[in-house]
Amino acid sequence: MPSFLILSSWFVAFSINNEFIHYVILTVAIPVSAFALVRGYKNHNKLSYFVFGSFGLFLLSFAVLTASIIGEIGEKSLTVLGSLFVIYAHYKNHQVCKELNCDCHNLESS
Repeated sequence: MPSFLILSSWFVAFSINNEFIHYVILTVAIPVSAFALVRGYKNHNKLSYFVFGSFGLFLLSFAVLTASIIGEIGEKSLTVLGSLFVIYAHYKNHQVCKELNCDCHNLESS
């Protein structure tokens, strides 16, 4: 679903208010990312990845909530920076998963 939203965003940007789409994507991204970060921390005990991801989610939220103050360039910059923090945290968590050969991605192990 996130890939579909990203790939179709060029079309949606012309048909629906762009800020609305930003809020919708953020509303989906925060709970999903928070769940993944908490689960990763519980399984791997790597606090630094949890902190990186949480800071990224904070930056994404801050960018949307202060867009009228920081301007379009500020919003885009914070959105990209926050996304990079979240991506880094997810990537490192995935690397730890592969190193440990853990079964944390199986729903039965929850």
